[in-house]
Amino acid sequence: MKKLAIVISLFSTGILWVSGASAQAVNTGGTALPRPADVIQVKENSHNFGKIPQGRPATTTFEIVNTGSVPIKLDNVQASCGCTTPVWSHDPIEAGATAKIVVGYNAYAEGAFTKTVTVVYNTNMTKLLTISGEVYKVPATSAPDNASVQLLKQIN
Repeated sequence: MKKLAIVISLFSTGILWVSGASAQAVNTGGTALPRPADVIQVKENSHNFGKIPQGRPATTTFEIVNTGSVPIKLDNVQASCGCTTPVWSHDPIEAGATAKIVVGYNAYAEGAFTKTVTVVYNTNMTKLLTISGEVYKVPATSAPDNASVQLLKQIN
């Protein structure tokens, strides 16, 4: 039992050490390296859908601009959950060019939501996009039942 506790302790320490080491890049002298220049500009970082009827998917488009001097490639665009689906071009974005990321939300769950989409580019650079809104329950019928009509049917 003691051996198991020691192995778990060492394993946990190793994970903490690895994750801490990757938090910030440092040079051989031990000083922090400057973060590379951000070469993607997003026209809007967030979109609020407002009220969405339940079960009716909604989409929005985020436009990004390559403000750098060389083409860049979006390595990955990852949603925070399965209810959000991003679609993007895997072709390089030329310097000064614009690209689009279409983000869909399935609107299955009722209530307010906030979801994130992480854009990874140039191997290790990221940009965070956010969608939000509120899904409301759609009535089962187009009009509520009218008790008076039911009464008239019983009389006739």
